[in-house]
Amino acid sequence: MRFSGFAEASDRKFDFVKKARYFFIFSIVITVLGIITLGIHGLNYGVDFRAGSSVDIAVKKDLTGQKDEIEKYLKDSGFGEPGLTVGTSRVTLRFDDVLTDAKEKTLKEGFNEKFDKDASAEVNTVDVEIAKELQTNALYAMLVASIGIVIYVSIRFEWRFAIAAIVALLHDAFIVISLFSIFELEVNLPFIVAILTIIGYSINDTIVIFDRIRENLRFAKLKNAADIAKLVNESIWQTLTRSINTVMTVVVAALCLLIFGSESIRLFSLAILFGLVSGAYSSIFIASQLWLVLKNKQKPKAAVKSPAAS
Repeated sequence: MRFSGFAEASDRKFDFVKKARYFFIFSIVITVLGIITLGIHGLNYGVDFRAGSSVDIAVKKDLTGQKDEIEKYLKDSGFGEPGLTVGTSRVTLRFDDVLTDAKEKTLKEGFNEKFDKDASAEVNTVDVEIAKELQTNALYAMLVASIGIVIYVSIRFEWRFAIAAIVALLHDAFIVISLFSIFELEVNLPFIVAILTIIGYSINDTIVIFDRIRENLRFAKLKNAADIAKLVNESIWQTLTRSINTVMTVVVAALCLLIFGSESIRLFSLAILFGLVSGAYSSIFIASQLWLVLKNKQKPKAAVKSPAAS
């Protein structure tokens, strides 16, 4: 379907472009709330990004009703008050200090004796230098991914599309980070993988809409800003079904991982779910409208040219 699709979509009531200011305001409010939350609470870094030890204990019986007893045992045994998560089949401990071999042995033996003789524990330790290096590498990974996307979109389309795309990507990543800060969810290496996955998904969805806008620009006779606005609105409508179907398909897969997956990938699945919703929202309601704002800042003659011609 090319520009002729305008006739088919012209009777649709919802005007994405006309309502763009409300979407922009909503996103700005969410961003400000996220900045405030991050300033107050920060992020709940896991052992991957701070020095300490993480102990994952696979248990054969449900200990969810014995959380207080486990906390008391740890305190009385000299382990302090580590972060504690008790699930139906797993108990997770997060220590700010690195456990020595002697303490690891005492913890495993004591837990088996007091709570579950068949439990098996896995200890992961990260020292200060490694934690700092992981933080730095994670930031570099996101920065390189963002720069690569800007370069690709600039070459494939034009710089206005690139700016709109990167703002949408930053919007999606920040929404997920803010939600993890608000709910004090643990941020670890799988979380970084989730952010990079979200960036890849979001740019894919955005590019589909941008490609339709570019395709329609080639066959349109545009005389004023209203014509460009109509083109953007109809381009979104032409790709809306595809966008919704894609996000719902991936949401089902992420939900299955969240519900049936192991404890180690639960937060990864949750981050993916947050990102999928945010990515679909930004692709439909933010990216294209932002491109339109940038496009309308051109001189009247340049505004009606196809990006391919410029």
